[in-house]
Amino acid sequence: MSLPSLENADWLNDPALQSVFAALNGEGVETRAVGGAVRNALMGLPVAEVDLATTATPEETMRLAEAAGLKAVPTGIDHGTVTVVSGGKGFEVTTLRRDVETDGRHATVAFTTDWAEDAKRRDFTLNALYADRQGTVFDPLDGYADLEAGRIRFIGDAETRIKEDYLRILRFFRFTATFGEGEIDPVGLAACVRLRAGLAGLSAERIWAELKRLLVAPKACETVEILYDYGLLPGILGAAPELPQFKRLVGLEHFFELTPDAPLRLAVLGVLVTEDAERLSARFRLSRAEQAVLLLVAEAGESHRFEETHAKALLYRLGEADYRRVLLIGWARAGEAADRAQLSALLALPARWEVPEFPLKGEDIVALGVAAGPEVGRILGAVEAAWIEDDFADEREALLRQAEALAKGA
Repeated sequence: MSLPSLENADWLNDPALQSVFAALNGEGVETRAVGGAVRNALMGLPVAEVDLATTATPEETMRLAEAAGLKAVPTGIDHGTVTVVSGGKGFEVTTLRRDVETDGRHATVAFTTDWAEDAKRRDFTLNALYADRQGTVFDPLDGYADLEAGRIRFIGDAETRIKEDYLRILRFFRFTATFGEGEIDPVGLAACVRLRAGLAGLSAERIWAELKRLLVAPKACETVEILYDYGLLPGILGAAPELPQFKRLVGLEHFFELTPDAPLRLAVLGVLVTEDAERLSARFRLSRAEQAVLLLVAEAGESHRFEETHAKALLYRLGEADYRRVLLIGWARAGEAADRAQLSALLALPARWEVPEFPLKGEDIVALGVAAGPEVGRILGAVEAAWIEDDFADEREALLRQAEALAKGA
């Protein structure tokens, strides 16, 4: 199969990258772009970062880069990786490698100058594509044919690749959800199912890094359903998933052209009560912001029938992002009973209603003769709650009178 050229690709002709290529080619050294950058470029997708592979040893990489006036940082030198900084951008440059020993999480490597040997240690054929500085594409393992077909296929023996790093189980499904077309590769699927127990030895951070990308991928619904059907999903989540709710949420996000929300999708899969939110947050070591989404879902309930006054109160208290999440969760949980026309109107509320600012502050309460302290907060909270209940109608003077009455009754 003839391979396209990337010679006109903007990312490849970036002066910063070309400076690295210039420094690391010659003197018997060859350096090429590899993996995601080449794959995405061939698919017409954006290239976010560029990784490089080289025949130079890490020490040679540092020497050649510094000789060219570039900064070189030994970020992963034991594994052959040096970060070369050019034009304010960092490029990871890794010496061609072959695995000597693996434990399912980490590999001991030996350096090589054999491009085919380096390709064979990678995970999937579509990631074993290389491009030189002129844009010539090299495909030692026929990965381009798989890329064209939307076929996610392990390199060589699937079980061997998985045993080198059990995270490749999740990567197989994430790549299937992102790039896959047609039926999932049966050989890869069978290997993942047989070796799924290996996921237990992976760190929470690595699992969540893959899972959250899978959850927002174009074919997340189909792929999550496969994970469920073959018994992997309960083991990943540590509990029985709510698959129908997940599918409805994804459908709503798609219908209303909303950006997929990974923490929300995780929550709708596995959170019904606060204990679920706490368990999943600990299981995946979620960030505080992600934990907050799970707790929000736990407290959201199943309501999908909001009067506009209630919706305004929610928007005021929660802010636009969490307001939208509560709506989506309510409709996803309601199933076929939910009215999409009503949801559409409520989702449009932030665009047609400006959230007001509460007219009173603590200093206003102190000016009424209330000593600074908890009583100020109590009075403010009571007046604000009444203001919200009255659909934000009361003016500042009316609110001050309410506050004064509360202060006198304290």
